[in-house]
Amino acid sequence: MAEEKVRLTQLSHGGGCGCKIAPAVLQKILAGVPSGIVPPQLLVGTETCDDAAVYQINPQQAIVATTDFFMPIVDDPYDFGRIAATNAISDVYAMGGTPLFALAIVGMPVNTLPLETIGQILQGGEAVCRAACIPIAGGHTIDSVEPIYGLVAIGLVNPAHLKRNSGAQPGDKLILGKPLGVGVYSAALKKEQLSAGDYEAMVETTTQLNTPGPMLACLDGVHAVTDVTGFGLAGHLLEVCQGSGVRATVHYADLPVLPHARELIEAGFQTGASARNWASYGERVNATVTPENPAKTLLTDPQTSGGLLVACSPDSVTEVLSLFLQQGFPHVSVIGEVAAGEPGIDVV
Repeated sequence: MAEEKVRLTQLSHGGGCGCKIAPAVLQKILAGVPSGIVPPQLLVGTETCDDAAVYQINPQQAIVATTDFFMPIVDDPYDFGRIAATNAISDVYAMGGTPLFALAIVGMPVNTLPLETIGQILQGGEAVCRAACIPIAGGHTIDSVEPIYGLVAIGLVNPAHLKRNSGAQPGDKLILGKPLGVGVYSAALKKEQLSAGDYEAMVETTTQLNTPGPMLACLDGVHAVTDVTGFGLAGHLLEVCQGSGVRATVHYADLPVLPHARELIEAGFQTGASARNWASYGERVNATVTPENPAKTLLTDPQTSGGLLVACSPDSVTEVLSLFLQQGFPHVSVIGEVAAGEPGIDVV
């Protein structure tokens, strides 16, 4: 009798960026941690919940450093490796940086997973780093109960072009580079209810490197950039609002969405992280929502390797959209605008 194939998603209690600790819980944990050393060269640290740390080494160069890892969001080991690596490198792009190299973070149940499967995960990560033109220069491995994979990603940015998530200005337009719904698709996949076509769409978006980042960083009209991941669109936009001291309006009908995400939401598919996200920050989102309203799930849906969220001046919108389109992001959309006011989100 043939050995039954192990499903990666059945070995973990969560998957992808849905594994993130809920924002409110994380805030409580960090509140008890004393402030560390903050040298003047540390341009970006923990103060604004930004995507990566940035440390200046000379007038023209600063190091961008980040790490991201999670448990499987898909069952195919090669795809899991690709998605995790793409997601980790995205934080360098979100700061306007260019990736230099990566280190692998590997935790695997070596007595449960075949060594060939573990090797395929690492091969997937290597393939993405090759596409990003960077080496995996080392890393660390442990024997763990659940499979975990990710990267430490290191990059460079000119401090003059650094893009934080805290620079949005009243009057800015909001642009989102990738469609939403990855968490919904992953929930359907875990219950074996995702079609082959939808799986292909999910893998395609989650393995697309956010390469517009460094080019966006060179535009004076681009004031803030972040990537949308585990806290959902609303969570990461709230970080922009809080850091920038502004209020955002999101046009729900203009949100780019994976082809069948809304239908899957109506069928009851959502991640546990979506509910945790809403519990953490829902009081700061002004939207007509009910437990049955897909708007609530879509706004809080944890995105694994999600799109760049850009706040830019109205005069820069055409150029920003053109950059995304030239880099192969057909779903890029203007989704709202920024105004003065109490930090929060109005959904219309």
